[in-house]
Amino acid sequence: MQGRGPQAPRGVTSAQPHPNMTESERFDAIIIGSGQAGNPLAYALADAGRRVALIESRYLGGSCINYGCSPTKALLAAAHRAHAIRTAGALGLRVPAPEVDMPAVIGRKNRLVELHREGIRKNLTLEHPGITVLHGHAAFVGPRTLLLAPNREIEARRLTAPLIFINTGTVAAWPDIEGIREVGALTNETLLDLPELPEHLIILGGSYIGVEFGQMYRRFGARVTIVDTETRIMSREDEDVQLELQRLLEAEGIEFVLGARARRVSRGADGTLTLTADTRQGERRLRGSHLLVAVGRQPNTESLGLDLAGIDTDEHGYIRADDELRTGVRGVYALGDVKGGPQFTHISYDDYRIVRDRLLHGRRRRTTARPLPYVVFTEPQLGRVGLSEKDAAAQGVTYRVGKLPVYHIGRARETEAPAGFLKVLVGEDDRLLGAAVLSEQGGEIMSMLQIAMAGRLKYQQLQNMVLAHPTWAEALNNVFAKLQKPKT
Repeated sequence: MQGRGPQAPRGVTSAQPHPNMTESERFDAIIIGSGQAGNPLAYALADAGRRVALIESRYLGGSCINYGCSPTKALLAAAHRAHAIRTAGALGLRVPAPEVDMPAVIGRKNRLVELHREGIRKNLTLEHPGITVLHGHAAFVGPRTLLLAPNREIEARRLTAPLIFINTGTVAAWPDIEGIREVGALTNETLLDLPELPEHLIILGGSYIGVEFGQMYRRFGARVTIVDTETRIMSREDEDVQLELQRLLEAEGIEFVLGARARRVSRGADGTLTLTADTRQGERRLRGSHLLVAVGRQPNTESLGLDLAGIDTDEHGYIRADDELRTGVRGVYALGDVKGGPQFTHISYDDYRIVRDRLLHGRRRRTTARPLPYVVFTEPQLGRVGLSEKDAAAQGVTYRVGKLPVYHIGRARETEAPAGFLKVLVGEDDRLLGAAVLSEQGGEIMSMLQIAMAGRLKYQQLQNMVLAHPTWAEALNNVFAKLQKPKT
């Protein structure tokens, strides 16, 4: 991902020529941002004989490698293991409480990140001839011309190509709250490097990032309070999913302050942070040691000079692209999170496949034709694919719903993981429309249902399938037993 580092060469705007700038360098393709769409596209184009420039202003690998999927799941693994040790008594095991060594936990995460970065560096620079990696900030000065301000050089470079791919990703959005930047508030990126365990972590935002980090730091041993303007967490989910996950997190000691609008943050002389919020019950002041801002994302498009290329953005700054990822400028594509829509690594990677197939194999596929699976890595996990009940109602889709409490699964009782439920939506043709799996291994169970949806299996085939016992997969035999029309 091209981050928000150097915004333009010193002393010039993206519309002005740099006094020390060389003549234009021509490539067959230029990729701005080393993210989950940009890197594999660079490999594919280079292997097809194209001369490719890949520009990155920060770290190779994009958000997933550097401060998204990989580092957060490394920390979550430590938090969940600590919780497993603390709760081992339920299995008849007497073990001492774990001591959380946060510098060691962070150190392991850093080693994994460096391993991934080095692997990507080798792939880009050694394994695929034809790729030129450039470190710096790029901005458009014309429809297919870029001005590059190198990170470690004085001289700017002008680059041109008939194909340009924007894969610059997003950064954490900051809410308009008095004092929030002055008190040292953290984002999901900076929290990953915090060497100490917060005494009391206040989290602004009760969506996916907020609940994952909330449970993580609660299991590390911090007190955690999650604040959100919505009256329920994870507003995109169905009500039963929202309420059940909140109940499970509250059982672990996480406090929720919902329907609250934060308006001021301050820090006292003793270091205590105070967040003042308006709630339905009146003003409330929450005191903590650290504040995490997790209210959403915003695109890295501000300093790209998009207007000089004629590239349109929406009211939030996301690049407008059609369902084949084309911007309004011929030869310029927007890939990954920077174009808005679902912001997941696997969606960015599929963006690469859509463009690769179109340009190299003559096959056309659209973003509207793909499924949208995702997993929230709380414990239990939430795996989601296809329509929710909320979606089906909004679209006027007729469906039946089946729901199975996890404690009815033999594997759940045997492993002391009985929390949550499985929910499936079935259409009039007896085929799956969607699923929500709030369960141990919820992401894996959801993926099995996604495969069934891709194969257009009827639910009876899953219900009557011979599945090995005792496995989590056996839930697929039972979840359809009581299909019924939704309650109105």
